[in-house]
Amino acid sequence: MAETNWAGNHTYRGRIERVRSVEHLQEVVAAAPRVRALGSRHSFTDLTDITDTDDGVLVSLVDLPTTVEVDEANRTARVAGRAAYGEVATRLHAAGWALGNLASLPHISVAGAIATGTHGSGVGNGSLATAVTSLDVIGADGAIRSVSRGDADFEGSVVALGALGVVTAVTLEVEPTYEVRQDVWTGLSWEALAADIDTVTSSAYSVSLFTRWADDGIEQVWLKSRPDEAAATPAVLHGASPATTTLHMLEGGATQSVTRQGGVPGPWLDRLPHFRREFTPSRGEELQSEYLLPREHALTAVERLRALRDRMSPVLQVSELRTVAADAHWLSSSYGHDVVAVHFTWLRDPEQVYAVLRAVEEALLPLGARPHWGKCFVAGVRELEPLYPRMGDFRELRDRVDPDRVFGNAFLNRVIG
Repeated sequence: MAETNWAGNHTYRGRIERVRSVEHLQEVVAAAPRVRALGSRHSFTDLTDITDTDDGVLVSLVDLPTTVEVDEANRTARVAGRAAYGEVATRLHAAGWALGNLASLPHISVAGAIATGTHGSGVGNGSLATAVTSLDVIGADGAIRSVSRGDADFEGSVVALGALGVVTAVTLEVEPTYEVRQDVWTGLSWEALAADIDTVTSSAYSVSLFTRWADDGIEQVWLKSRPDEAAATPAVLHGASPATTTLHMLEGGATQSVTRQGGVPGPWLDRLPHFRREFTPSRGEELQSEYLLPREHALTAVERLRALRDRMSPVLQVSELRTVAADAHWLSSSYGHDVVAVHFTWLRDPEQVYAVLRAVEEALLPLGARPHWGKCFVAGVRELEPLYPRMGDFRELRDRVDPDRVFGNAFLNRVIG
């Protein structure tokens, strides 16, 4: 039976081998002419696949153990790369520790999320990659090499799209466990957002704005606040109203699948994601895209996307606006800039979605927007290279670490060259 990604829009071409141990993984990598690693399969393209002309192997890490080893003195945790963030968070919390941020889905793997620059939200919060202090990576010869913060190759090795090897372990910064409350507001007008977008997006530890780009503005504002922060007030949110019941950002979505709302404090791992780990996240049968652009261009991006509403509406389920702090990872979508991320949840209709994406990219790429590597986008290396000042340095690192392109594929050829 053919195997697909999470969304069901991509069927894997490569032979899939489930490895039983890190040693088994090393043997498989050393023997294969081409290798790509499968994590939670939450990429929406052929990013993790083998090129159809290759006699390669896809290594599934699902059978490897989930390990979480806390170093209290250094405030770090060494975790298995294949582990889902939800698993890691549960174990950390039980031991009295926490991560500084999480993405909207707790189902995604640690290694896959950091490799693609995946993020949560918050004006002071970097992408998930910014919590990484070291990586263990299996190279083309099957040997494990470690890369740590401060090493010359580190900032090119974290957000690396799987191009430098298979990540088996990641060390993450941790902090003492904490609580978060989640409040949802409705009815924020475009005029109110334009009047003070910086205040709105900084009104909580993590802020998400959901819209379908209609004239009535932002439909839902999700605020995730830590105990030392005051909850946003109506004055801050310029006329928006507090929700009186639990809301899902997707029309008709099952509200039992979203994390607790209503301002009730709870553990960080049960509030920072949008979705509960025990439920299918979002809707499942969908496509996703996301573009991250310098925050100073946020309102221009909003104006341009509102003008595209009629083009997008037949296939758009919802959009989400979030903020991410700048970082120094060469292929990060927030490299060198504090950014606003514009996310699109589409119907699972690839032909129509990609037709719309051409118009979206014509609007956003001139503003410096970089696509999320794990989601749907059209741009190739010609359009992307000007957006990534260190792409040439990444190519040089890749040439040195994997000269024979054991970890290469068609996706990397299109976007890196």
